[in-house]
Amino acid sequence: MKLNKFIILSLLVLFILPGFSQSIKPDEVKKEMKRVADWQIEHFRDTYSGREKAHHPLDWTNGALYVGMVKWAAMAGDDQYYEWLKKIGEENEWKLHHRQYHADDHTVGQLYCELYRKYDDKEMLAPMIKQFDFIRYHPSQSSLEWRTKFHQDRWNWCDALFMSPPVWAKLYQITGKKEYLDFMVKEYKATTDFLFDKKENLYYRDQSFMGKLDHGTKIFWARGNGWVFAGLANIMNELNPKTKEYKYFLGIYKKMAKKLLQIQTPQGHWAMSLLGQEFYPTPETSGSSFYVFGLAWGINQGILDRITYEPAVAKGWNAMCSYITKDGMLGYVQPIGAAPGKAWADKSEVYGSGAFLSAGSEVFKLYSKAQK
Repeated sequence: MKLNKFIILSLLVLFILPGFSQSIKPDEVKKEMKRVADWQIEHFRDTYSGREKAHHPLDWTNGALYVGMVKWAAMAGDDQYYEWLKKIGEENEWKLHHRQYHADDHTVGQLYCELYRKYDDKEMLAPMIKQFDFIRYHPSQSSLEWRTKFHQDRWNWCDALFMSPPVWAKLYQITGKKEYLDFMVKEYKATTDFLFDKKENLYYRDQSFMGKLDHGTKIFWARGNGWVFAGLANIMNELNPKTKEYKYFLGIYKKMAKKLLQIQTPQGHWAMSLLGQEFYPTPETSGSSFYVFGLAWGINQGILDRITYEPAVAKGWNAMCSYITKDGMLGYVQPIGAAPGKAWADKSEVYGSGAFLSAGSEVFKLYSKAQK
């Protein structure tokens, strides 16, 4: 009897897995990525979501775009994307944004690290290293409690876990100085102990959401948890899988991945309030793209079981592509905020494009492997 079940399961794998693999073609993934990347570069200085001014080039919004754009540049086969990104760094003298401690203003550092890896120019890292060394020698003593004095000098909101920790991890990998890793892990653990709901395996956006309910459900913001989930992949990319630090992040990642698989909508996206699908039916592409990125990354790394998780990746990616306009704009990106809200088919934001390009980089790898 057990042997028969094994044979049946094996046959199902043989028939089902190729079906998923063939449903997404690598060339089509690159085509959609190029459309979004080209549209975003053309409209880089446009205003979004009713804003009066364009974002500063070093703002976190654009920093998140660059995280995805540099992944696209690495696979595009055309250095024009690298040159566009390099020009941004040069024009801003390789500085981070203006706030010394604030995680959002560190985001662009992820781009600088990747450009350094390509061009081997130490000037790209010098201002950032100087600033991070200052932070390391003068760590903030602020409380993680929300709205206390200087509270955002530490990572007391979950978005921060995408913005700053990967920069510290990259600097550790580039310089070999473990002090960068030690600082990051210590602060990351403090944030996780503070914001991670162990029952739901999701992060509160910040302390102000703890104990609150929305239509009877706990409030876990989709993009907020998307920041965390994508950030985990970007951090672990820099670490040795045999180390205790890697295993710490892996533990969080696996818990979140399992939960995300359970709460994906039938349409393929994730609800803006992750546990409130029926109350938030509108698609949202920034958080959802980050989940597609993180899940595809986990399969590619051999961390997640392909048979279990690939259907979620395929459904999610196809959903994201269906929200791209004929001009190449990714729609249904929730505007800047800190909680579940609204999104529209004709509105976009730079960080949504960045999330999509990140997703495409791993989806492309996943289905390229399937063709070999």
